[in-house]
Amino acid sequence: MTAAPTKPPLRVVLCSPRGFCAGVVRAIEVVERALQIYGPPVYVRHEIVHNRTVVDALRAKGAIFIEALSEAPPGPHPVIFSAHGVAKAVLEEAKARSLFTIDATCPLVTKVHREAQAHFKHGRRIVLIGHAGHPEVIGTMGHLPPGAVTLVSTIDDVEGLAPDGGEIAYVTQTTLSVDDTREIAAALERRFPAIHAPPVEDICYATTNRQEAVKAAARAVEAFIVVGAANSSNSMRLREVAERQGCAAQLVADVRAIDWRAIDGVRSVAVTAGASAPEALVVRIVEALGERFAIALETLTTASETVAFPLPRALREAV
Repeated sequence: MTAAPTKPPLRVVLCSPRGFCAGVVRAIEVVERALQIYGPPVYVRHEIVHNRTVVDALRAKGAIFIEALSEAPPGPHPVIFSAHGVAKAVLEEAKARSLFTIDATCPLVTKVHREAQAHFKHGRRIVLIGHAGHPEVIGTMGHLPPGAVTLVSTIDDVEGLAPDGGEIAYVTQTTLSVDDTREIAAALERRFPAIHAPPVEDICYATTNRQEAVKAAARAVEAFIVVGAANSSNSMRLREVAERQGCAAQLVADVRAIDWRAIDGVRSVAVTAGASAPEALVVRIVEALGERFAIALETLTTASETVAFPLPRALREAV
């Protein structure tokens, strides 16, 4: 009788914190609660969070995802704004069409909107550190008149800013690389010593915590698997953080996307998940690793998270 082949050993380090943040939990609950209260369909402008698994699960329950408000008919079925936030023009269009709207914008994104609006009221020129085309950036810039906000993504962008003699302030997208943003902010402060910085860092606690966990794990393993969508800014940043620590990293939507060749011959791998990736995807990846390797599983914890956000008033009152 032939003995079963011995699986190669593999140390698997799970990063903690990982996965859903409070803003994502709230956004998903907004859609699920709206479906319970008002019944399907409910309309969601843009993906509620950037994760196909989450979106498909909500679609199966009766959510209809749209990109333009014109796709939603007036009536009793709500239109929900995604966690990334929307421009003021979208809010005005919804009001003009008498749509019943529920805003699932993450409160930490709303905080950035309010900071930018306060600077505008004080007559300051506003610089936004962020990535062009991201829904959060579009929403933040869209809360102020055209030209009021200048977007910068690199230190070169900062060097290209022309002084105008007036007051200047900066805000940031919430899901950026902590290290990159710190360098760009430092460049802004060198060029404009009197610039107004955010009173509390705009990069959200979850983004920061997940990046710190990745930094710590990447120094102790040979390979990294980041679970998240390719259009998820915070997930992309996690892969970059691991790579900057000298670790071979791959971003995968789910277990089917794993490049197993990249793990061939390694003795240690770390796993984390972006803030919009469900824990079930991590569980399945660990199971798949266990099918191929004799895994020794451990958890590396760098922070504890207890943040929770209340549901929007419209849903609380409806309940």
